[in-house]
Amino acid sequence: MTFQHPAERGGDRRGRFERLAESASNVTGSPLFYCFCVLLIVTFIVVHFIDVPIPWMVFVGDMMAAVSLLLLALLKNTERRAEHALQRKLDAIAAVLLEEHEGGSHTAHENLRAAIRMDEDV
Repeated sequence: MTFQHPAERGGDRRGRFERLAESASNVTGSPLFYCFCVLLIVTFIVVHFIDVPIPWMVFVGDMMAAVSLLLLALLKNTERRAEHALQRKLDAIAAVLLEEHEGGSHTAHENLRAAIRMDEDV
């Protein structure tokens, strides 16, 4: 089994995970999610200062670890897709510059136009 770059999975269309990752990235970048994380941290601190049974302390700690792990996976996926989109744009710009220098056909210009909006497709 080989692992492909997230932007290359499924060809030109995005898969379920890519759509989920983008939606989750939008949610996790919101002020509401930030408030949720602050509330989770405050709960973690409060649970340690009041007399709460150990299972509740473990539960709150596990929730923080789970949120951290999910955010790490989403961040990495988003980072890889953005990296791939940027690289394709740079490749298209380089092809246009080379084409202009050599005076060839104008197919690179069309590819560059497509690459400019590519981050919406990846």
